[in-house]
Amino acid sequence: MFKKRVLGFIKWVILITGGFTMIFPFYWMIITSVKIQSEVMKIPPVIIPTQITFERYWRVIDELQFGRFFFNSLYIAVTVTLAVLFTSSIVGYVFEKFQFKYRNAIFLGLLSTMMVPSAVTMIPLYLLLGKVGLVNNHLAIILPSLGNVFGIFLMRQTMQSIPNEFIEAGRIDGASEFTIFWKLILPQTKATLSALAIFTFMGQWNNFLWPLIVLSSQDQYTLPLGLRMFQGQYWTDMGLVMTGATISVIPIIIVFLFMQKTFVRGVTLTGLKA
Repeated sequence: MFKKRVLGFIKWVILITGGFTMIFPFYWMIITSVKIQSEVMKIPPVIIPTQITFERYWRVIDELQFGRFFFNSLYIAVTVTLAVLFTSSIVGYVFEKFQFKYRNAIFLGLLSTMMVPSAVTMIPLYLLLGKVGLVNNHLAIILPSLGNVFGIFLMRQTMQSIPNEFIEAGRIDGASEFTIFWKLILPQTKATLSALAIFTFMGQWNNFLWPLIVLSSQDQYTLPLGLRMFQGQYWTDMGLVMTGATISVIPIIIVFLFMQKTFVRGVTLTGLKA
């Protein structure tokens, strides 16, 4: 009994310590955004501010074009997420439920591209986009993101558990192939779609390097590039940086809370199938 209590106490200590370690950076980010300027970089650090101000939030939104950066990121993230969900699900469906020559070889070839570092393809992709006139355009970010091999793999693994009898029944009833996919197959993959949606949205929302390469006009900047503008050559206003970071986290939290149950279920199911 004593040993069991000790192990239980150690478990709770580890969980509380781990939870505090993950939560404290968010607390520090939020609390720094509302500190007065004299307490932002004060040594020793001020854990609990003596005064709270929301002036930086109004300044970030009104003066620094943060609303424009926010809209650009939201537009790109939502567009890419919806497109990836559609393309990944329909391609995964084709690979799993249709028989055609070299099907497995083509799928293996797609999976092998996941082992190629993205940095290797950046220069050729940039040159290609430059030739077709898409540099400094949001399409330069959206179009290369549509071929999500991880999403195709995830959806194919999910559709392995869907019986072929659903497809045969739909064909007997005279439904088209797209109707079978859209009304019979896709509704059974909601959990996996939710997980893929969160992964894709977060990846695009936090994307920094590729937008930095292809975007040059300030009015085209995404949120990560906008946050970079708060960093000066000789001095950085950490209060503004933390304010922008706090605002940028809000959409991710909303998306996760909205899809939390199906996300956890999707991760569990895809983990078991993989």
